[in-house]
Amino acid sequence: MDEVAKIVKEIKAGQIKPIYFLMGEEPYYIDKIAEYMEQSILSQEEKGFNQMVMYGKDVSIEAITSSAKRYPMMAERQVIIVKEAQHLSRTIDQIESYALNPQPTTVLIFCYKYKKLDKRKKAYKAIAKKGYIFESKKLYENQVGEWIRRILSGRDYKISPKATQMLVEFLGNDLSRISKELEKLQIIIPKGTEITPSHIEENIGISKEFNNFELRKAIGERDVLKAAKIIQYFSQNPKDNPFVVTISLLYSFFAQLLHYHGLSDQSKSAVASALKINPYFVSEYQVAARNYPMKQCSQVVSKLRQLDMKGKGVGATNMPQGDLLKELQLAIF
Repeated sequence: MDEVAKIVKEIKAGQIKPIYFLMGEEPYYIDKIAEYMEQSILSQEEKGFNQMVMYGKDVSIEAITSSAKRYPMMAERQVIIVKEAQHLSRTIDQIESYALNPQPTTVLIFCYKYKKLDKRKKAYKAIAKKGYIFESKKLYENQVGEWIRRILSGRDYKISPKATQMLVEFLGNDLSRISKELEKLQIIIPKGTEITPSHIEENIGISKEFNNFELRKAIGERDVLKAAKIIQYFSQNPKDNPFVVTISLLYSFFAQLLHYHGLSDQSKSAVASALKINPYFVSEYQVAARNYPMKQCSQVVSKLRQLDMKGKGVGATNMPQGDLLKELQLAIF
């Protein structure tokens, strides 16, 4: 986010490069930067003759550079945005000759999603010398909660830790999807509000009682009855609660518990730092650690591995999710 802010700041100050190569596994920032450039570099009057959007699957590098070499009409610059530029991956190295001597009155923007240029190639070095290369990296799931808080804070909202966890559990690290859901909430909820699990349940459709987050909590507390109710709900709604997500989250939880047992410093701040979790959730790990000694944690991790294989069809072809969940409950309790 800091690098995105830097790009925006430079553009606002008129410090605009002739080439921007936006690449990487996370499309969210690539789209946002390209969208900002599309809206901001030229005035509305200048865009008609001087702004062009091309698509990688429909054009060649030769056609792109030919357009880039033209002069703007009645404007200081022209802007060319090449969307879905990853379709040019086989010929992208041909951009080198243009990048070595780019047209100073053209802003050429490549949106190269899900892929990266090889830093050893001449094309990369040429673009880096004259232009700007931005790599958009996927966030790890343990980083997404902080990203959500920062996004909402900038829009004058707060969000409770549990509500954040619900979003991350349900949407993973898909920033584009999370952003769309947050935009829905902002339409309904007034600024200055703290977003709660009830807001998430009512407006996004994630149950605040029957989700993997609550299952993990019930298991940690050895609340067999509550865990059984959630597992029953999952069995009846398999499409909304895929087994692979449940088993992955619980495997990660018990692996973290093993890590917790091995910590010499088990203070709240030390645990949060070591396990890379929000300090708000440390108490859950403390409770779970009392309920599951190290030896039992190790046994559960081993059983969860076996169940994960069964869920993928190894040793148990087409085993119903309900049966897998029952085995999961037995394996833990």
